[in-house]
Amino acid sequence: MKLLSHVLSWVFLPLFMPAYGLLISLYYPSEELVYSSMNMFNIPPDIKSQLFWLFFIFSCAAPGLSFVMLHQRKIITTIDMENARERNIPLLIMFAYCAFLYALFLYKAPNGLLPKYFYALPLSGTIVTACFIYINRWIKISMHAGGGGILCGYLIAFFMAQAQIPILLIALAILVSGLTISARLYLKKHEPIEVYAGWLLAFAITFSCNWFYPS
Repeated sequence: MKLLSHVLSWVFLPLFMPAYGLLISLYYPSEELVYSSMNMFNIPPDIKSQLFWLFFIFSCAAPGLSFVMLHQRKIITTIDMENARERNIPLLIMFAYCAFLYALFLYKAPNGLLPKYFYALPLSGTIVTACFIYINRWIKISMHAGGGGILCGYLIAFFMAQAQIPILLIALAILVSGLTISARLYLKKHEPIEVYAGWLLAFAITFSCNWFYPS
């Protein structure tokens, strides 16, 4: 169980979860309920690939490399960031990359040139990390649980705007986030309030941003 919990923690790192969600929405066959809205699945493959890798670099690869550098410089003692005080700088880095990615999409593709999810997903990440920075003053809110909340909130908001909702896929995303939360509790990395609060807050913010963001 301990090995499985560590594997789950690494496979479903919070940095990976938004990228997983975007990847699903780009490549899972879907059809927008509102025909005036741009369809993610129908984006030309080469543009789709470029957009995904741009998102991945700024939401996952660059922050991940920054965390490794912080660890090498002894600014954080572990990659897991078990100490609540050590989490402020990594959270600020995540906030900065999310905000930059949102601004980059606004600048490079203004006036809704792209489907709204390319703007709303980085915006939700910006707001989630800002809230986590504030709450981290009192409790070590779980970033793993927050990643699960982002994944579920994004996919539910996305598929509710599609002609068909893949119930099994949504159920799988919820199962994955539940297993990740269970792994963090089993490893005694967090108290229950820290994982449940992280998931619910990230879910609510991400769902709201992606549902209400103007098309």
